[in-house]
Amino acid sequence: MRQAARVLATALCLTLIATLPARAIGLLRDPDIEYALNTIASPILNAAGLGSRVQVLVVNDQSLNAFVVDAEHIFIHAGLLARLQNASQLQSVIAHEAAHIANGHMARRLSNMRTARTAAGLGLALAAAAAAGGAGGAAAGIAIGSQSSAARVLFAHTRAEEASADQAGVRYMVNAGVNPKGAVEVVDIFRGQEALSVSRQDPYTRTHPLTQDRFRALQGFAAAYADRAWADSSSADYWFARAQGKLTAFTRAPSWTLRRAKSSVTDDIRLMREAVAYHRQPNAKKAIATIDKLAAARPKDPFVHELRGQILLESRNFGAATNAYGRAVNLAPNDPLILGGYGRALLALNTADGNKRALAALEKARRIDRYSAAVLRDLGMAYARAGQNGMASLVTAERYALNGRLNDAALHAKRAEGLLPRGSAPWQRAQDVLTAAKAAPK
Repeated sequence: MRQAARVLATALCLTLIATLPARAIGLLRDPDIEYALNTIASPILNAAGLGSRVQVLVVNDQSLNAFVVDAEHIFIHAGLLARLQNASQLQSVIAHEAAHIANGHMARRLSNMRTARTAAGLGLALAAAAAAGGAGGAAAGIAIGSQSSAARVLFAHTRAEEASADQAGVRYMVNAGVNPKGAVEVVDIFRGQEALSVSRQDPYTRTHPLTQDRFRALQGFAAAYADRAWADSSSADYWFARAQGKLTAFTRAPSWTLRRAKSSVTDDIRLMREAVAYHRQPNAKKAIATIDKLAAARPKDPFVHELRGQILLESRNFGAATNAYGRAVNLAPNDPLILGGYGRALLALNTADGNKRALAALEKARRIDRYSAAVLRDLGMAYARAGQNGMASLVTAERYALNGRLNDAALHAKRAEGLLPRGSAPWQRAQDVLTAAKAAPK
C-alpha cells in the first residue's frame, strides 16, 4: 500500500473514536499540551519498547476514557486528564494502554476483521462501526456509537487482556522509575462503575472491564515494590500540572479558572491559566497584559510565545501575532502545530510576501504532521492564493476525509484529479481519497 493511503487510513482512525452516538467529537490539538503529555509518556513508552513512535493525543470529550486503535497513538479523553491528580496516575494510564499495543491486543483483534486486512481496511471498519451507531456523516467528525456491536468488538478488551495489561503496565512503570501506586489510584476511580446501568457508566468501564479480583491483583503488583526508591518526579509533575491547567482553562468557564489559578503549582502556570481565561471572557487588554508578563518571565519557551500569538491573532492584532508566532518557530522550528499557527497569522496579514511565507510554513507543518485539520484548512487557502487550485482542492479533500465527511472529500478529490498532473504524487493522493470515499458505503 502506498504511504499516502496509509496516512489517509490513519487520519480516518483519528476521527473515528468512541463516544455517545448522538454527537461527534474530534481531537484537541495544542502544541504545549501534546509536548507535556509526550514528555510524561516518554519514560513509560521507552520501558515498553515502543520508543518515540507512539504519540499521546487528547480527545475532545469530557467523559473518562483512554484507548488505542492502532500501534502509533494513545488517546486520552479530556475529561480523564482533568480528573487525574498527578503525573504518576497519568503515566499509569499510558502504561496500561501501551501494554495493549506492546502485547498485540489491537493487532490480533483487527487481524480477525475481514475489512481490516490493510491499513485502509482499518479506516473502513471504523466507518462501518460509526454507521452502525447511527452517527451522522455531515457532522464535524464521525462518532462510533457506544451501543454498536462493531464498536465493542473494536474497543472492548477482555478480562484476560486487562489483567495482562495491568501486570505489564506496572512493570513498565517500575522500569521507568515511576511509583506504580498511581495505577491502583486510577483503577479505584472506576470501582463500582460496573454496577451502574450502561448509559451511566464512563466509557472506560465499558471498554476496560474491572473486577474485584483484578483490582486486588493490581494492588498486589504495586505492593511488591512498596519499599523501592523512585526517580524524581518533579519534572513530570510540572508538565502534568501545566497540561491540565491549560486544558481546563480552555474547556471550563473562565470564572472557574480564575478562582483556581492562584493555587497553581508555579507562577508561570498561574499566568498561563489567567491569560487564557481573560482571553475567553473576552478581555483582550487583560489577556495581552498577562501573556506579555508570562513571555517576559519565560522568553525561551516556544509554547508561551505560541499562546501569545494565538491570543493576539484572535484579538485581530495580526502583525504582533505574526511576530509572536515567528519567535515560537525560531525556538521550535519543527513543531507542526506552531508552524501551523505561524502560517495562519501570515495568511491573516494577506500580503504577497506573507502569503508566500505562509505556504512554506504550512507545507512544512503538513509534512511533519498530516493529521491537523486546521493546518489543512489554512494550507488550502494558501494554495488558492498562490494560484495552485489543484493542490487547494486536494488538501481540502484530505481535510474533509480527516473529519469523516467522505462525500465532500470525494467532490474535492475529483476536482483535484482533473487539475493535477496525472500520475504525480498529489494526483495519487487524490486517488486515495476517492478510493476511500467509494469503499466507505460498502
